[in-house]
Amino acid sequence: MAARAADGSGDGQDADAPLLDDLMPWSVRPLRTGRPWVMAPDAASLRARWERLVRAPADERERLFRATRARTPQTPVAALPGQATGTGRFAREEGPCPEPVRIAHGPFDEQWLLPDHRLIDAARPELWRVADGHQLFAVEHGYVPQDTGPALSVTALLPDGHSPAGRPGRIRPLYRRPDGHEPNLAPGLLGLLRARHGESVTARSVLAWALAAARRSPAGCVVPLPADTARWSAGVELGQELLRLQLRGARGGERPRLPGGRRPYVRAAIPPVPAGLAYDPDGEALTLGTGRISPVSAGAWEFRVGGVRMLELWFERRSAAGAEGADGLEAVRPRAWPQEWTSELLELITLLALLDGLRPRQEGIADGPRITAADLRTAGVLPVPATARRPASVLGHQEEGPDGQFALL
Repeated sequence: MAARAADGSGDGQDADAPLLDDLMPWSVRPLRTGRPWVMAPDAASLRARWERLVRAPADERERLFRATRARTPQTPVAALPGQATGTGRFAREEGPCPEPVRIAHGPFDEQWLLPDHRLIDAARPELWRVADGHQLFAVEHGYVPQDTGPALSVTALLPDGHSPAGRPGRIRPLYRRPDGHEPNLAPGLLGLLRARHGESVTARSVLAWALAAARRSPAGCVVPLPADTARWSAGVELGQELLRLQLRGARGGERPRLPGGRRPYVRAAIPPVPAGLAYDPDGEALTLGTGRISPVSAGAWEFRVGGVRMLELWFERRSAAGAEGADGLEAVRPRAWPQEWTSELLELITLLALLDGLRPRQEGIADGPRITAADLRTAGVLPVPATARRPASVLGHQEEGPDGQFALL
């Protein structure tokens, strides 16, 4: 196996490996909500926050809203694509709460969002336009020196691109248009890879390879491309397995499941307000106050992105300790631990354990002869034309602009 660089960003050969930015050129910056209360781990809290806000007197509504330069209760804003929400000034809003939508909140967490453009500073409408039953989103994780976690993850949910530490990455849709049309790949890349590895190469297999082989670097996410077809096929197969796990049953797949004897179970009930989260390595158990879940592998407990343990971060976002100091609408949250959070935690433990188990197969997957960035330049794939880095025009439906006016796309 080739030696790894000290910063964990790959071996010396990566100097001439293409960046994901070259292979999937259209990218979008992370969402910026501007006010944390529009997102929550449970949908019921969002509905309760909305009700409190719209029923509040004008002066209290102003305070609860938490105005920013981008959004105030008086800001006229177009509706988010695909969302039937109001476009009149929020100061006049008295209607029912819009249906919260499930989103990917950073790596490996799923939360709920109020999909009202009047409440979100930078919702990235271009992502909402292409989010459908065919779309997949690759999310880069911010670079952190010495990080041992994955450089990339994939979700079928609309992601917010949040980074637990370090510089936020970019969100890269697999397709530039709805219904799985126009792969977000450098023009000519599919043709080059098919000429080398066969006609079975698709946009999804390119994404699978990237998921298996991507490496962190200060310049961005590096994706070495193999010249050997057997290595390509092995990497795509591994990437498809990683993809299946990370999609968590979306797109007709099965939810992650560990083999019998390794599946985590609740051994002692989680209390209504768990005091804290800890790991017992001897008993392979996760404790939440007096609650206890086992078996939990050390690999699942130690699974980190950006140097942050994913299980600790997940719990912190839901614990009473994480809510200390919250005021206004953020203080509207469950008074007791909901049963669905336990189910979500069991699934997250399973996912992280399975992903950790695949790490040995990822080591060295991209070793050997490569298609370099120089080869891509010689073939005319690079540099990528500027048009490929901009969103495509999506004209399949009308969108409502501010105060009910139709938006022109």
